[in-house]
Amino acid sequence: MRSGEMKLEWARRNMKVLTKIREEFEKERPLEGLTVGMALHVEAKTGVLAETLVSGGAEVHLTGCNPLSTQEDVARALNERASIFCYAKRGCNVREYYEAIDRVLDASPDILVDDGADMVTRVHGERRELISEIIGATEETTTGVNRLRAMERNGILSFPIIAVNDARTKYLFDNRYGTGQSTWDAIMRSTNILIAGKTVVIAGYGWCGKGVAMRARGLGARVIVTEVDPVRALEAVMDGFEVMKMWDASPIGDIFITTTGNTGVIREEHFERMKDGAILANAGHFNVEIDVEALRRNSESSKKVRENVEEFSIRGKRIYLLAEGRLVNLAAGDGHPIEVMDMSFSNQALSVKYLAKHGRELEKRVHPVPEEIDRRVAELKLESMGIEIDELTEEQMRYLSGWKDGT
Repeated sequence: MRSGEMKLEWARRNMKVLTKIREEFEKERPLEGLTVGMALHVEAKTGVLAETLVSGGAEVHLTGCNPLSTQEDVARALNERASIFCYAKRGCNVREYYEAIDRVLDASPDILVDDGADMVTRVHGERRELISEIIGATEETTTGVNRLRAMERNGILSFPIIAVNDARTKYLFDNRYGTGQSTWDAIMRSTNILIAGKTVVIAGYGWCGKGVAMRARGLGARVIVTEVDPVRALEAVMDGFEVMKMWDASPIGDIFITTTGNTGVIREEHFERMKDGAILANAGHFNVEIDVEALRRNSESSKKVRENVEEFSIRGKRIYLLAEGRLVNLAAGDGHPIEVMDMSFSNQALSVKYLAKHGRELEKRVHPVPEEIDRRVAELKLESMGIEIDELTEEQMRYLSGWKDGT
């Protein structure tokens, strides 16, 4: 069996919630006759989602959402599936990246599944002729949801979006446990260094930053958090981490990881203060958090020293950049653990089904994942783990819905 097929089979075997939904889709065929355009990280878990949508009757056209996250053996395997057309390739330049998105859009999709909002923004910019035919879209990640909410505020969002990222069964698990484990997997796989005893600087203490910080502490690192939000900074302090400005952390850190979703977090003035051997990694969606251009501009020389590790010489010291500053867990690893993506992609599948049924009735804005979908994913996940929980008694339900009972 070829490597792409093996990866798909292994992912399928460990995505028990999505398997249950796939069985239902095969019976109900809720997506019959629809075309779904997807821009996601093309690897095995994404492949299982694509297969699930096809089982519901859809034709799927798929490309990547990051130039370095495609696993080409998986892409080849998916292209051998009936009703799946994959255009992604690893290491594409910006022009090739958007050409692949345009190939997906050339299929005139009814529903979009996006990660980072590049496909949705492409439709609203260069491919506006498609807008009237699109029922709606889903968005997988925090960065994309932020972009789409900005479009909504500016009054230019032209079809409804379901913010899959904001489902509790997504961000509480995918963003925290998924990013936490997969980021460190990629860093250790790329460098083969010991984390225990190192000083790790984590920029951002949202759910992704919390996960990375938690796993760093578990690996024995000293953890410093940098933040711009006073509440999150206070939370990091209360969680037992040091908090300081990036300027002050720059000469201290051995490993720097950005998780903010913002631009220019680690800049020229920080590179100048870093110690010899500092390692830089980005766990945010876009490669803007580390100012890679400034790093290249200020270095006397650079060279590849390991797969996904580039060494920059700056005034007698060496700084190491992982995966070109792109999303490290997918560019240098396998992305989030399968069981975590099982929940995230189950939300995606059920949200696509919801759009197929209700999308034409929804306002042209960013919508939350319906509560019944979020709860169902949690219930199916617990069921797959063999875990049972209590139910409210009638007395408890009356108590929670009333107001008269007091001291």
